[in-house]
Amino acid sequence: MSTQEKREVAPVPGPVPTPAAAGRAAHRRRTALIWVGRIVLAVIIVGGWQLCTNVKPDGKHPLVDPFFFGMPTQIWDSLVTLFTNTEDASFGSIWENIWVTGQEAIFGFLLGTLVGIVLGLLLGSNRYLSAVVGPYIRIVNSIPRIILGSIFIVAFGLGTFPKVLLAAVLVFFVVFFNAFQGVREVDQNLVANVRVLGASPLQVAIHVTIPSAMTWIIASLHTAFGFAIIGALVAEVLGAQQGLGLIISQAQGRFDPDTVFACMIIIAVFTLLAEFLIGLLERTLLKWRPPNKSEAQAI
Repeated sequence: MSTQEKREVAPVPGPVPTPAAAGRAAHRRRTALIWVGRIVLAVIIVGGWQLCTNVKPDGKHPLVDPFFFGMPTQIWDSLVTLFTNTEDASFGSIWENIWVTGQEAIFGFLLGTLVGIVLGLLLGSNRYLSAVVGPYIRIVNSIPRIILGSIFIVAFGLGTFPKVLLAAVLVFFVVFFNAFQGVREVDQNLVANVRVLGASPLQVAIHVTIPSAMTWIIASLHTAFGFAIIGALVAEVLGAQQGLGLIISQAQGRFDPDTVFACMIIIAVFTLLAEFLIGLLERTLLKWRPPNKSEAQAI
C-alpha cells in the first residue's frame, strides 16, 4: 500500500450555517424562552392568588379574602357561566354584549384615529393654525373623561353613539399629539431639498411629511386601542342597555368580583387580538423603515 493510500483522509466538513440562518435560530430560541417566561409568570401569579385565598393562618380568615378579590377557580366558573348560561342573561347573551362593546370600541378607535391624524398633520405643519387652535385642544384635553361621558349620554341617550364618541375622544388625543410631534420631528433639510427639486406642498406631505410621521402615528395606535376600550366601558358603566361595561356595573352592585374579573379576561383577549392586528399593520406600512437596534438584534 502506498504512502498516499495510508494517509488518513480528512473528514469532509458539514455545511456551515449562514449568518441569516444562525440569526433565525437564535430568534426562535429567544422567542421560546420568552413564552416559557410568560407561562411561568402566569402560573406564579394565578397559583399564588389561588393559594392565598385558601391558606388560613388563623384557621378562619384567608390571607386574601375571596369575597372582595375573588379567586381564580371561581373566576373560571363565572367565565364558563357567562358563555353557557343564556337563560338568566338579563341583557342578552355574552356574545351580544361583546359585539356591542367591540363595535363601540372599534368605531371610536377609527373615528378618533382619523380625526387625530388629520388635525395632527395639519397643525403640525402649520404653525399659525397650531397657535390658534392649540389652546382649545389643551382645554378639552383637561376635561375629565367621565364628565364628557356624562355629557354625551345626557345629550345623545343610551345608544351606541355616545359610547363611540367618548372612545373617539380618548383615542383622538393619543393619536393627535403623536402625529403633531411626528410632523415637527421631520428633517427640515430634507423638506427644503425636496422643495428645491420642485415638489409641491402636496407632494412634500405625501412623500416626506406623512411617511416620516407614520412611525409616531403607528406607535400611538398600540396605546390608542386600549383607550378606545376604556372609553366604551366607561360610557357603558355610566348608562347603557347592553355591553360588557353594563355587566361589570351590575356585578359590582351584587358584590361579585368573580364576574368582574371574568369580564376583564374577555376584554384582555379582545385587546390582545387587536394589538396583533395593529402589529401586522405596522409591519406592512413601515416596511421601508430600517430596523432599529432592538429589532436588528431579533433578526
